[in-house]
Amino acid sequence: MPPIIHLQSLSKSYYLGKQELPVLKGIDLDIQKNEYVALMGPSGSGKSTLMNILGCLDSPTSGKYVLNGHDVSQMPDDDLANVRNREIGFVFQQFNLMAGRTAAENVALPLVYAGVSRKERNERAMTMLERVGLADRSHHKPNELSGGQCQRVAIARALINDPAMILADEPTGNLDTKTSVEIMEIFTRIHSQGNTVVLVTHEEDIAGFAHRIVRLRDGVIENDRVTRVEKVLG
Repeated sequence: MPPIIHLQSLSKSYYLGKQELPVLKGIDLDIQKNEYVALMGPSGSGKSTLMNILGCLDSPTSGKYVLNGHDVSQMPDDDLANVRNREIGFVFQQFNLMAGRTAAENVALPLVYAGVSRKERNERAMTMLERVGLADRSHHKPNELSGGQCQRVAIARALINDPAMILADEPTGNLDTKTSVEIMEIFTRIHSQGNTVVLVTHEEDIAGFAHRIVRLRDGVIENDRVTRVEKVLG
């Protein structure tokens, strides 16, 4: 089975006038369906740039990125946005919830853009909130929820379109230790149900929940290590 993520000689540079600033320098990486991978690296290692490319928020300068069978390396922005909405569920450190909408409305938002009927949106949103243990808070707005509950809403929203992978960027960065563990246990459960999870973190204990840790330094992969053997679902 082909990998869900295939990176080949992937490079990214930014330009300051005529000066080239290379950030990623020839990344080769395959991630299989239903893997649970943590991307780690110090500030300036390139992990944020790599995450933006994996999430189709940015494009590489050179090299190839194939996501779930689509070569997205040089796609125009509109096509990239369509792939992003269909294939990737995002979970961010800042939650990125809409303050004026309820938990259920926030979860259903991607379905609005997909043209799904209101009835089906509501049903699917409630199913996803149940999946993250928050069905009883569906009518509450973000300011009526704790940080951990807001992140659960964000995870439910990420799952609503049944994406090819969940991409989580420092998902516990704003949470205390106990709540962080609860959130990571949700990711573990999501992974066990067949989802591919790619986690970006600088915290060793959070990365320890993943089954494989890829470490970047100075724009290259310094280390790629499987931390526990898992049965990959086919």
